[in-house]
Amino acid sequence: MEVIRVEGGHPVSGTVTVEGAKNSALKLMAATILAPGVTTLENVPNISDVHIMGKVLKELGATIEVVNAHTLRIDTGNVDSWETPYSLVAQMRASTAVLGPLLARFGKAIVAMPGGCNIGARKIDMHILGLEALGVEFDVDHGDIYASAPNGLTGTTVTLDFASVGATENLIMASVHAKGTTVIDNAAREPEIVDLANMLNKMGANIQGAGSPVIEIHGVGELHPVTHAVVGDRIEAGTFVAVGGMVGQPITVRGFDPQHLGLVLRKYEQMGIVVQRGEREVTVSRTRELSPVDIQTLPFPGFPTDMQAQTMCLLSVARGACVVTENVFESRFMFASELQRMGSDIVIQGHHAVVHGVEGLSGAEVRSPDLRGGAALVMAGLVADGVTTVSDIHHIDRGYERFVEKLQALGAHVGRVSIPDVSLEDYRQG
Repeated sequence: MEVIRVEGGHPVSGTVTVEGAKNSALKLMAATILAPGVTTLENVPNISDVHIMGKVLKELGATIEVVNAHTLRIDTGNVDSWETPYSLVAQMRASTAVLGPLLARFGKAIVAMPGGCNIGARKIDMHILGLEALGVEFDVDHGDIYASAPNGLTGTTVTLDFASVGATENLIMASVHAKGTTVIDNAAREPEIVDLANMLNKMGANIQGAGSPVIEIHGVGELHPVTHAVVGDRIEAGTFVAVGGMVGQPITVRGFDPQHLGLVLRKYEQMGIVVQRGEREVTVSRTRELSPVDIQTLPFPGFPTDMQAQTMCLLSVARGACVVTENVFESRFMFASELQRMGSDIVIQGHHAVVHGVEGLSGAEVRSPDLRGGAALVMAGLVADGVTTVSDIHHIDRGYERFVEKLQALGAHVGRVSIPDVSLEDYRQG
């Protein structure tokens, strides 16, 4: 198996450009089902999750031309299936995003229950309840979701219990052809929602209010293919911003809108990180010790759960104590036990983590528990004493394109290394 080996203590600085947003690209790929013909997506990240979504679309009958590393031409004109295989959906929860488009196009869909990172329950109850309000009937059997709209989809008002990104996206895509007007109340406000609405509107949809808590979708007839560029990845950008805060030397992160990291950047400034904002970039640096700051994860514009692990990594070497509260995924603190192996002082109490800053971290063999936690462990290794080896790096590959190469370009002593395919415990014991 491959691991990432990090040698700590070396200067890390320079400029890095982020790719298109994973969490947007996957939903935009699913949305191409709504517009039969050839849609061109630009600025698509070349990551494993995108490859899986591509396989899902091909299973449905689409053809995909890879124009270059970041441009796809997706032809959904011959999509004639509405069933997604478990073998693919089990690898990635975002593949349930085809549910809404399939219902809008065919009036039925069969989708396996989702997989993805093991960071907590990913109930799709809100997807189902919202779609039921539009006239969809559901039956869940043997791990598959059978959905049909025998009388078509009819617009109505749907109030979400929680501002779920996935439920909001599925409802938007299902509603574009619905009769009348659909109103989503307590809708998710993430930039990726806005990106989806922008592309659908270019296709001929009538969506208003994306980015606000209330979204209106006025049903229309057929949509047409377009060319659309994926929005920059704010979470990849935030990860490299956190790297800059960790190592202290200046790092410039390009290719995204700094407003999409508004609260993260403000919290980092409170920690003592200097943030210089540009139109499509930020430069971060640090000349003093990090200060502890309490954070709690919430839907956008709150502090993103996808930046919790990277931020806890920073706080683990701050001078003082603070509390990190996880309000989105109940199992996202698995990363903390791996960071403890590197010498951090973290105590988990329910959905709170009490973090006491330590003088420094020590290199160790650790396991990537999920996508963001894995990236954070590599980040910790950059300042740890000695060598850190991170295994289970397939999680990192799901969301970061050329993560190791980008760190190397910044001067980090990091690389991918193949080791015998043994259990992690055997590896740790030598």
